Amino acid sequence: MIIDQASSLRKMNKSKQIKVIAVTGGKGGVGKTNITLNMAVAAAKQGQRVMVLDADLGLANVDVMLGLRVDKNLSHVLSGDCTLDEVLVTGPYGVKIAPATSGTKSMAELGPHEHAGLIRAFSELKTPIDMMLVDTAAGISDMVVSFSRAAQDVVIVVCDEPTSLTDAYALIKILNREHGVFKFKVVANMVRSEREGRELYSKLSKVTGRFLDVALELVSIVPFDENVRKAVRKQTALVEAYPGSPAAKAISKLAESAATWPIPTQAGGHLEFFIENLVSLHE
Repeated sequence: MIIDQASSLRKMNKSKQIKVIAVTGGKGGVGKTNITLNMAVAAAKQGQRVMVLDADLGLANVDVMLGLRVDKNLSHVLSGDCTLDEVLVTGPYGVKIAPATSGTKSMAELGPHEHAGLIRAFSELKTPIDMMLVDTAAGISDMVVSFSRAAQDVVIVVCDEPTSLTDAYALIKILNREHGVFKFKVVANMVRSEREGRELYSKLSKVTGRFLDVALELVSIVPFDENVRKAVRKQTALVEAYPGSPAAKAISKLAESAATWPIPTQAGGHLEFFIENLVSLHE
């Protein structure tokens, strides 16, 4: 059944190029959801049609961070109660959010049939988008690996904590050695200075360069900013509430840069790039 779905996806409109970016970090607390949401809102402000997929399927929080009311989520899509288009909620500047569930263990442990349902939902998506940002769960679970492996770009968010670098390296190692991913983009988050951000990147780059065959690229240094906490409390995006703040400026610049990242031609650069890679995990 899954293979048949993959075949049907190849017949999708080939003119529809969609950029798919997975934002991950290996551990919780590094600010990846904040980076994801603000990248999305910043990209939308810049004219992109953006969708955020909350891929922390058992502990969702994207909609909560924006104060959005959610009546249905991806679990309703998987159960066949509604389509993916029907669960999408609209955030700032028209950003579309595909909300997951919170406190549902079964959603965090999806099997092949549930993956098939999610795949089918994406194949039937009618909402036009230019960019999909995937906010993965923390850790190095199969689900995190699945979404990271499937995306066109993997953004690794790190902060100045030893466990952050250790867990980021562990995720990069798994994706590289077991799944052939060799290009990663790095965001140094919540740093006290640009120098600290570059040192963080250098530490990660040195250890990956010594043991793995990967290419790392530092794409953003996001400074520690008290306005981030204020925006979270207000349940608004930082780039909307405090657009002139240091962190908002850095993330806006990141979003502008992300819009120029090339879409891999070998995979067609379409939505099926994301979906067919997800399908292949269970073929």
